[in-house]
Amino acid sequence: MSKAFTLCLSFNKIFLKMEIVESIPDLPVQDPPGEDFSASDLSWSKFGNEERHDDVALIPYDRVDAFIVGECCNVEFPTRFHIERGRKRCRGSLKEYKHDEYLEYRLYWCSFGPENYGEGGGILPSRRYRLNTRNRAARPQSMRGCTCHFIVKRLYARPSLALLVYNNRRHVNKSGFVCHGPLDRDAIGPGAKKIPYICNEIQQQTMSMIYLGIPEENVLAKHIEGIQRYCGSDAKVNSLAAQYVHKLGMIIKRSTHELDLDDQASIRLWVERNKKSVFFYQDTTENDPFILGIQTEWQLQQMIRFGHRSLVAADSTFGIKKLKYPLCTLLVFDSRQHALPVAWIITRTIAKPDVSKWMKALHDRVHAVDPTWKVNGFLTDDAAAEIDPIREIFSCPVLFSLWRIRRSWLRNIIKKCSNIEVQREIFKRLGNTLYSIWDGNDPFVALEELSQDFVDQMAFMQYLKATWVPKFEMWLTTMKTLPLASQEASGAIEAYHVKLKDRLYDDSHLGALQRVDWLVHKLTTELHSSYWLDRYADESDSFQNVKTEYINTTSWHRALEIPDAAVTLDCKDNSFAKVLSQKDSSIARLVWNPGSEFAHCDCEWSMQGNLCKHVIKVNMICGNLQSYRPSMSFQSFNEILVGLSKKPADDSIALDLSTAWTHQMLDQIRKLVELNQSNDIGTIVNNMPLRWVAKKGRTSVGRPSALALLPSSTNNNSSTSAKKNQKRKRLSRLY
Repeated sequence: MSKAFTLCLSFNKIFLKMEIVESIPDLPVQDPPGEDFSASDLSWSKFGNEERHDDVALIPYDRVDAFIVGECCNVEFPTRFHIERGRKRCRGSLKEYKHDEYLEYRLYWCSFGPENYGEGGGILPSRRYRLNTRNRAARPQSMRGCTCHFIVKRLYARPSLALLVYNNRRHVNKSGFVCHGPLDRDAIGPGAKKIPYICNEIQQQTMSMIYLGIPEENVLAKHIEGIQRYCGSDAKVNSLAAQYVHKLGMIIKRSTHELDLDDQASIRLWVERNKKSVFFYQDTTENDPFILGIQTEWQLQQMIRFGHRSLVAADSTFGIKKLKYPLCTLLVFDSRQHALPVAWIITRTIAKPDVSKWMKALHDRVHAVDPTWKVNGFLTDDAAAEIDPIREIFSCPVLFSLWRIRRSWLRNIIKKCSNIEVQREIFKRLGNTLYSIWDGNDPFVALEELSQDFVDQMAFMQYLKATWVPKFEMWLTTMKTLPLASQEASGAIEAYHVKLKDRLYDDSHLGALQRVDWLVHKLTTELHSSYWLDRYADESDSFQNVKTEYINTTSWHRALEIPDAAVTLDCKDNSFAKVLSQKDSSIARLVWNPGSEFAHCDCEWSMQGNLCKHVIKVNMICGNLQSYRPSMSFQSFNEILVGLSKKPADDSIALDLSTAWTHQMLDQIRKLVELNQSNDIGTIVNNMPLRWVAKKGRTSVGRPSALALLPSSTNNNSSTSAKKNQKRKRLSRLY
């Protein structure tokens, strides 16, 4: 756990314990041990009333200097404090006085403020000149408008005591941005302006490696390797790069998700700072619920690249029991058919008007970059989700994925039923209940028979009746209405869900689960960096260990590595299959109910409720055999096509729908056949529509001809060189 996070937890504990007191004598006198101490060593109280109160603490007056020294030695924000304003009274000058009246009054302000000498800064409104104080920060020109300040009152009634009043503890400017110290991204070192040009790709690579905990030596080696592509090998460049990596590591390791002690205010500050990564934001009001839509520029590029004429999927309502607001993730399938997060939506509402708001905002953002972008299908995993906004905004068919119901049933069966034979049979019977949609049987009759046959399994049956029976009809209706997604797509979505759960539900962060700013911080730093590095390692053929792990992320790809000879099917009643381990041939995994989406394996991964590689491999083989029934996705798709063919000829809407489906499938099949039969892929690429390319990633693509760049006069030549110099200066800055 980082020092910054520990400090934030201590701050939380301090402020959660605060109670409003109305009298100074009610405050305890605190005298922390040690030579120096800071605000985190004190228990703060709120003094005043409910409408107006301050954070106060009472200490011996002779320990005021020790407190100031402790505050100056803040690891995150090292600084000095100067006396901004002071007043004194003589003893006996007041005949009547309150308990909080002062004998001496001093306002201490961080020496990086209150004035702002930076760009757009100014002096205090109450001043006509800038204050020239000796006790300024180490660099007087670095006054950045810091708002951190506190008051020390030597009490008139008790001169031996001092009342500390902290007005603003956070070292930020009026806009809420960190304005000095190691966390200030605009000043990461005295040699920052001399560091060679670092493109976005190198900077993102370095940040991703640091976020993922890779040792600094390895990060530095990769960072220098990237810089040398632009600057060549130079000892000075390497030295400056080492300083850059070290400082950037300090910023990341000491950064905190808490921009404000109030979670709602903290999110407002984050949104203000990261406008480019927010496609929709709606604060909580009496009429509107909280909605935050996050999409970085890299995610936007991936959505356009992999979502165009392809599928978009949703991992809905993640963390509904643990997080303050559930998380919905929109996913696309990359070149390896892995689920890639391209947008995060944090909200509790699933109402159609609210869903339409953020979906339209996301769709408009993509179309602003590529007006030709279109989705071929949208996968949803929640039967309660609103389908109409998807059809209205994305104008595409909607498919349904069963991974969520399968995972939930299997996890609870394993958790609540101890006998493995009972586990297999219950899971098989539940699967048959869903298969009965196409078998012509009544699913509710099958469910009732299941509850009677396993009445002794009280824990699981109680869970099934309380959680699923009330909404079972809704799920069945959705399965009948929408085509079902394949196991490959379901496995990819589940793999993302498992990775997300591992990243977020870390024991060291359990105390922050109810803060939205913590969730946003985790998503946009660690999780985003992980997927960025996965894609970069695969496309650049670097970081071989990362690439190997990324390729084997999904059970589908792990299943492809199992040879067909390792699978043995039961020839009697098709009740089970054996899969030999590739690492140890003496180990064989048993897969019960083969050929079904509700097959059950005895491996460790499957016993955790996941879709394992053994089940997928067995189902691949069973799908080509007539002795096994077709998959649910095949049966549902076949049922929908047969239903469309039976529509009457005068039903124009149904004919339009069937025609649209047919032409969409025909277009995809034609392109696939053309690609497979072509000997020269270049001819196909040349006939494809133009794809959007990030401006910063362009090289020769779209570059004007050399004739267009020739100067027409001397003035144009000088202006062109001036613009180039300005551009070099901009590129040399650190963002």
